[in-house]
Amino acid sequence: MGLKTLLTTHIDAADSHTLNHYRSVGGYESQKKAFSEMTAEQIVNDVKNSGLRGRGGAGFPTGNKWGFIPKTDKPKYLICNGDEGEPGTFKDRLLLEKLPHMLIEGMVIAAKAIDSHQGYIYIRGEFHKGIRVVEEAVEEAYKAGLLGKNIMGFGYDFDLAVYSGAGAYICGEESALINSLEGRRGHPRLKPPFPAVSGLYSCPTVVNNVETFCNVPHIIRMTGEEYKKIGTEKSPGTRLFAVSGHVKKPGIYEVEMGTPMKELIYDICGGIKNDKTLKAVIPGGSSSPILTAEEAMTATMDYESIASLKSMLGSGAVIILSEVADLVETTYRLAEFYSHESCGQCTPCREGTHWVKDLLHKIKNGEGTEKDVELIFSLSRNMEGGTTICPLADACVMAVRPTMTKFKGEFSARLKKEVSISH
Repeated sequence: MGLKTLLTTHIDAADSHTLNHYRSVGGYESQKKAFSEMTAEQIVNDVKNSGLRGRGGAGFPTGNKWGFIPKTDKPKYLICNGDEGEPGTFKDRLLLEKLPHMLIEGMVIAAKAIDSHQGYIYIRGEFHKGIRVVEEAVEEAYKAGLLGKNIMGFGYDFDLAVYSGAGAYICGEESALINSLEGRRGHPRLKPPFPAVSGLYSCPTVVNNVETFCNVPHIIRMTGEEYKKIGTEKSPGTRLFAVSGHVKKPGIYEVEMGTPMKELIYDICGGIKNDKTLKAVIPGGSSSPILTAEEAMTATMDYESIASLKSMLGSGAVIILSEVADLVETTYRLAEFYSHESCGQCTPCREGTHWVKDLLHKIKNGEGTEKDVELIFSLSRNMEGGTTICPLADACVMAVRPTMTKFKGEFSARLKKEVSISH
């Protein structure tokens, strides 16, 4: 286990974003193999056999998602979700800026697999450099006959366009992203129908994350069976982790799934900053429940291990918190984020996130009471478990309640001391 490069093998080359460099290290050979040697069904089966799971947060099996696309005369759309807005997450940004052709190749292979002839790369609006680099790469691919009409001379057409988001966190949710692409307000849609049946323009649609598509050329090159030998049985492959917070060497690391979290923190990232003691870890972006230091030391970086600790691997953002971290302040900041980013469509989320934020603000400032703590827990129960169209309210609850439960003492210490009146 530990560091293993698959996606990032050549990422440090100064011109890694160019077509010339990507082709010099075997780029687009998997696309050629997919078009010349494989049927659409074989591509889907290879991805299914690889065990690849979505790298955006939900961890849904990629091949299964492709297999849901119905056989119909309607157009089928392919969308890359590059709207990376989860706090602590910055690994897709690196792929967009450094390896755009790997993403394009993965999308073209996926297009053949689901019989799509139009794709979109939806990128977070603040990623100005990433948008420019990807647009240039798409232009290079068109000129080289790797996109557009009669790709590589194999008689298959696929067009790809880059779309810049407007900076709304909610558009990372696939149905809100689809609404945004259609020019509507970025509101999540009720499901069913799911995008595979009725997505963009009411047509069958597949939405995958940047890192997910980047894995596809490697799976086709090495076969799904070989890919599955990397990582663990239920969480195959490598994963990019964006490590931030109180570590000596923060950054983006590609590691084999199943690598111990202890190894990631202390060996790969050099340990805790200023040699302080580890207090807690947020293992998969701000919406994944916090782990205590003790829990973190038993965890491995795969879906099953983190789930067994009642948290999630999520978006691959590992936030390290040492003994100097103020968890009351941290929790308030996260609640403030979810309050700000709620689209307002569902009452439990619209009202609940604001209420939780305001109550945490009181506690942070030493004005809160035990009743305020009880009210936060009461609100949490009304916000979670399918009371809303999308999981943003649940995300707020997961960012707040586990921290308040596991680190109760820190919150209690900030509560207003009740003054007893003596007669």
